[in-house]
Amino acid sequence: MSALIDVILPVFLVMGFGYAATRMALLSEPAVDSLMRFAQNFAVPVLLFRSIAQLDLSAAYDAGLMISFYSGAFAGFAVCFLGAIFLFRRPVTDAVAIGFAGLFSNSLLLGLAITERAYGAAALTGNYAIISIHAPMLYAFGIALMEWARTRGHGLSAPRLARQIARTTLTQPLVIGILCGFMVNMAGNPLPSAVWSAVDMLARSAIPVAIFGLGGVLVRYRIEGDRGPVALIALASLILHPAIVYGLGRWVFGLDTAALRSAVMTAAMAPGVNAYLFAHMYGVAKRVNASAVLVATALSILTVWGWLHILP
Repeated sequence: MSALIDVILPVFLVMGFGYAATRMALLSEPAVDSLMRFAQNFAVPVLLFRSIAQLDLSAAYDAGLMISFYSGAFAGFAVCFLGAIFLFRRPVTDAVAIGFAGLFSNSLLLGLAITERAYGAAALTGNYAIISIHAPMLYAFGIALMEWARTRGHGLSAPRLARQIARTTLTQPLVIGILCGFMVNMAGNPLPSAVWSAVDMLARSAIPVAIFGLGGVLVRYRIEGDRGPVALIALASLILHPAIVYGLGRWVFGLDTAALRSAVMTAAMAPGVNAYLFAHMYGVAKRVNASAVLVATALSILTVWGWLHILP
């Protein structure tokens, strides 16, 4: 019970404050959008920039950690994608968006916050290693599949498809922050202390502002129909993904305690707002993904508590 009270509830209370403020019209929806734009386009990319720039790359990138996490992520995609096609008879484009929701866990806004509260800031090395390739790789994968699904039979050339994927992926603010962090890291962190002080100030605002704003965003979502696909996404995100990571990480790759905690807690997060944004970007399965974000985020209060008890 202490894990629920001390670790999980504070994060969801901040989210709840954002939800309540927006629901009571103390914060307008345009203000919420501006808050999230600040968090996602500025504060969070700066947080990722700082984290990657100061990361010990040789120690952070453990093959077992990455294989464990991303095997679970792509298994979640496969289950949701195939389930959408064969169980729920959805079009292929819908199935790609639904699969993306099973693939893209909220590794950043909730994963970092809950892991830090549970195990301390020193335990986040594995989280940052996972996050550093999370958005670039998974967005590229999702965009490639969606463009293939949309252009089947239209003769879109491979070079043109590659340019479209690269342009969409590399213009994401999160990806820009990550890439800049790698450049500064490999250059030996040449920035002056005044710049790092400014970076620290902005980075400290990222997680609380983003979680508060996420609560405000959830006000506009409604749980409507499509219960089967929504339940499948929640199952893949909250149970299947972390279970695969736990099994591979503990019994196949023998990850140390810190790495296992980072991988499983990151995997155990509900789909993030990016799952809805991806569906919205292509205009498919928007209702399913919006409902899945809301339902899985609520259920994760209990499932994350369970994983905290299972982890060493």
